[in-house]
Amino acid sequence: MKNILDTLKERGFIKQTVYEEELHELLEKESVPFYIGFDPTADSLHVGHFMQLVIMKWMQDAGHKPIVLIGGGTAMVGDPSGRTDMRAMMTKETIAYHVECFKKQMARFVRFEGENAAIVVNNADWLLNLNYIDFLRDVGVHFSVNKMLTAECFKTRMERGLSFLEFNYMLMQAYDFLVLNQKYGCSLELGGDDQWSNILAGADLIRRKEHKPAYAVTTALLTTSEGKKMGKTQKGAVWLDENKTSPYEFYQYWRNTADEDVEKVFRMLTFLPIEEIAALCEHKDERMNAAKERLAFELTKMVHGEEKAKKAQSEARAAFGGEGEMPVREIPGDVKDIVSVLVQAGLCKSNGEARRLIEQGGVSVGEEKVSSLTFPLPEGDFILHKGKKVHIKVVRK
Repeated sequence: MKNILDTLKERGFIKQTVYEEELHELLEKESVPFYIGFDPTADSLHVGHFMQLVIMKWMQDAGHKPIVLIGGGTAMVGDPSGRTDMRAMMTKETIAYHVECFKKQMARFVRFEGENAAIVVNNADWLLNLNYIDFLRDVGVHFSVNKMLTAECFKTRMERGLSFLEFNYMLMQAYDFLVLNQKYGCSLELGGDDQWSNILAGADLIRRKEHKPAYAVTTALLTTSEGKKMGKTQKGAVWLDENKTSPYEFYQYWRNTADEDVEKVFRMLTFLPIEEIAALCEHKDERMNAAKERLAFELTKMVHGEEKAKKAQSEARAAFGGEGEMPVREIPGDVKDIVSVLVQAGLCKSNGEARRLIEQGGVSVGEEKVSSLTFPLPEGDFILHKGKKVHIKVVRK
């Protein structure tokens, strides 16, 4: 079998590593406990998290043991990486609720039973009751402030002002790695490339303090060919919770992937063989649409199951190709104005948003563009279009 590090490289995941040859050899000969951290800043995982779960599954299937670290303690501070402002701090109760939501969602993607079963740990268990003096003497002594200030995660904040609260984040994340090494023999941390400084600090702390090998691997961020982060829409993040992003919306997001990004997303978010992906993306013309359909279906099936993926595909084909079933939204029979319809059907969050959308020419009923707020609506059911990507059937109750 191919070494898992080579597989992750081939699929475009690996960005930076330390002691790569040594790690390659270790992954070849034994099961390696590794961890990936997740900050519980919302009550659902999103597409950015999903890529880390895919990596975790690749590693687990190759015989290595995943440790899912929930940042219940570090979330009380906030990670400054990739930020130009300070994250809002959350209460312990909010974080605890988010942790429970995460655990339920992760169980869909990672095995928590059997050989190399994944475990979930929460760094609140060891961070919240730390003795500050002991922590400084035990951990802080191994960190150089001069070196810390050169880290990318701090550079972007220096101009606006970096709080001492956030400055501690690197030490806490490094301490997480140390604790997991001591408790579970964890010798590898993986994470997005924006976490490089923090992950490297943890591996360095273990080598200095425990005199043991420890490894850091960062993965490429999921971005478009233009360098923008994937997983964002005008409504916000693309969530894995179907109550936040419906299976149809999730499917449509990936169906609308730019041609030049399709092969990359296939490699990083699906488990299809490289050869099959290359064949799907071979033609750079209208045949790419078939590849996009397959991509959207595969990802929706992974997140929401095959039944909901088939339903989303059918709805999308109905909206764009005249076949299958279009999504249906019910509204009260006495709703007569287009602004109320947009809100009642869930296409706009407020009357103001609906009015702006109409004024910008972004709404059509059937084949006719809505040109005014007093647009006359059909008496019965009708097809409503929001822009070029959202198409629903409105049914009066």
